[in-house]
Amino acid sequence: MDVSTKARVMNCETHGEYEAKGYELGSRITWLDCPECTRASHQKDVAELANKEALERQRLIEQRLSQAGIPLRFRNKDFASFRTDTDEMDRARSVAMEFARNFDAHAKNGTVLVFLGQPGTGKSHLALAIASAIMPAHTAMYTSAIDAVRMVRDTWRRNSEKSETQVLRALASVDLLILDEIGVQYGTESEQVTLFDIIDKRYRDQRPMILLTNSTAAEMKTFLGDRSYDRLREGGKFVIFNWESQRGNNK
Repeated sequence: MDVSTKARVMNCETHGEYEAKGYELGSRITWLDCPECTRASHQKDVAELANKEALERQRLIEQRLSQAGIPLRFRNKDFASFRTDTDEMDRARSVAMEFARNFDAHAKNGTVLVFLGQPGTGKSHLALAIASAIMPAHTAMYTSAIDAVRMVRDTWRRNSEKSETQVLRALASVDLLILDEIGVQYGTESEQVTLFDIIDKRYRDQRPMILLTNSTAAEMKTFLGDRSYDRLREGGKFVIFNWESQRGNNK
């Protein structure tokens, strides 16, 4: 049976008049909906599917690294709730916001942010605000340096369900890795080697990182070792949080 096409002007409550196409099959004509509504509906479906897939990627990563998932109570950290009383604080927030806003470019370049400052100055707040801003379009993982080392060491047990390679691969594959409390280790050579393995793999794959430390740059270099520190310094941006603790202010 032949199908012929027709056209007529129809009205959309949202987009006004449009030329509708109709397909005549026998005595029945099927008219197509408003093209703008159809396009918007398609874009919504695509966005919902992308969001669902991103959430599933995040869930699988957190499942593989259950110790390293971003705590739910910290996922509400955002840039608006970060209080800025000084130019230095405002600059730190601006650096974090730019990193989140242009994350695709930073992901391509493997940019590293290093936040240095005393406890309570908002380093974790801004790092987690970045993570919240890029999720769920991207995956993010937050863990302390000692927990990252512990995750690798746990694979050395005879009854471990994961291999060292699997854990290192998971830490390397997440879009953004946040390593907190750099320097709160025992300072052993074994810890340095493990952290180097993590940092070096992300460095080679040009994967972005954020490192947080209560130490100075010199102390951090001592904890991490020359090889790891050199990789962070290459293309890395160091931000000094040189103000008093804001505990109770940045909620």
